[in-house]
This record gives sequence, structure tokens and C-alpha cells, in this order.
Amino acid sequence: MTDDDTNTEGAEAVEAPPEGEEASPEAEQSDEEEAVEEESEGADEAPMDDDVLGDEEADLLIPVEDYLAAGVHIGTQQKTKDMDRFIHRVRTDGLYVLDISRTDERIRTAANFLSNYPPEGILVTSSRQYGRYPAETFAQAIGARARTGRFIPGTLTNPQYEGYIEPDVVVVTDPIGDAQAVTEAITVGIPVVAMCDSNNQTSNVDLVIPTNNKGRKALAVVYWLLANETLDRRGAEPTYALEDFETEL
Repeated sequence: MTDDDTNTEGAEAVEAPPEGEEASPEAEQSDEEEAVEEESEGADEAPMDDDVLGDEEADLLIPVEDYLAAGVHIGTQQKTKDMDRFIHRVRTDGLYVLDISRTDERIRTAANFLSNYPPEGILVTSSRQYGRYPAETFAQAIGARARTGRFIPGTLTNPQYEGYIEPDVVVVTDPIGDAQAVTEAITVGIPVVAMCDSNNQTSNVDLVIPTNNKGRKALAVVYWLLANETLDRRGAEPTYALEDFETEL
């Protein structure tokens, strides 16, 4: 099953990515992506990014200025066909700008989806350094499990492995960096919710959250909102502030 706007009740096993397409997290940390991370830190100083909404009437979870300050909208200089529908425009410097109204909408959709699962049935992963702390805080906030850093092969597929677990759904910070987790989720037939940037392919993702998935501030904001919205749909009172998801790396 691939991502769409309505069909997120489960997932069927689909073919894993061809050999050679699963680059390591280190390999994916290219010079361009490092530049994106740096720019996300100072995105509040970029007036050209005021135009980030495909739906000007959208009722956002937080002010659009807060999304801008965190650089949630800043994509890369690459765009995949899969992510084209989530891209609002391209900047003069070649960076694609994600549609913040779609990001906000998909955070709500993902929260609705995750609230249907028991907390312990949700697994969140992040191999990217900037995603590890907010992913772990997200897991703590909603009662999920986290596997950050290198995802050990067999975690979802090898019952003989000491760290073997059987989650109901996996949330990944980046389908590229977290390719091992995505592949194993597909193998065992559980759905994948993924933070996806403009350069991601989504054929193995069940629910896309379009966002800058490389910036420290951007990931903190998105994981914070996703945690609060998930708790809200469970009828629980969110107790975490954005500062709880931020780390000084």
C-alpha cells in the first residue's frame, strides 16, 4: 500500500527497494543536506519564504511564522515525482519550498491514525542525529518505543535477536536514513508513517508527513505537534512544550 489521503488503515507487504538504493545515513548526509540543515537554523531571516501556503485559508495548528522560524518548509534542491504534490514552489536559490498547509494537514492525519494503536504498539526510529532527541521525546510523550541511531537488522524480523520487537506501526524520521526500518516493516506487513522531504521517494510509505526532515528545529516542531495531536485524540492532556523536544547539538 502506498500513501494517499484516505487509505491508512493498514499496510500490505510491498517490494523492497532495489539493491543499491538504500544509502547509509552517513552517505546521505551530503554537502547539500548539511547546507539545508544550516539554513533551517536561520530560516526566520529569509523573507523570501513568506509564500509557503498552498491554502491561504488553512487553520494551522501553530502560526505560520512559527513553522517558518523552524524551517519546516525548507526542502532540498532535489525533487522526486512522489513529493511533487507537497511542494508549493521553488526558490531562486533552487531549494524547493514545501506547502506548510499540507504539512499541517498531514500532522493531523497522522495523529488520527496513530491514536488508533496502543501506545506500546508504536515504534519511532531516527538514524539522523537531529532527529534522535525529538523522536525519543515523542516516544516518551505518547508511551511509544524508540530505536534511534543505527537500526539493528533483524529488530522486526528476527525473533532470535535479543532486541526483537513486534510493533503495529513504525514512524520514521527519514525513509532514506531509516531504510532498514522501512524495509523490515514492509517485510512483516506493518504500516509506515514517514517524515518526507522533497528528495524522498514514498513508494514504501503509507502516510507521508511532508517536512524538512534534516533540520534540528524543524524536526522538533513536527514531532512536538504530532505528539500533542496524538495525545489530544486519545483524550489525554498534552504536557510537553516545544522546548522539551529541542536539543542543543
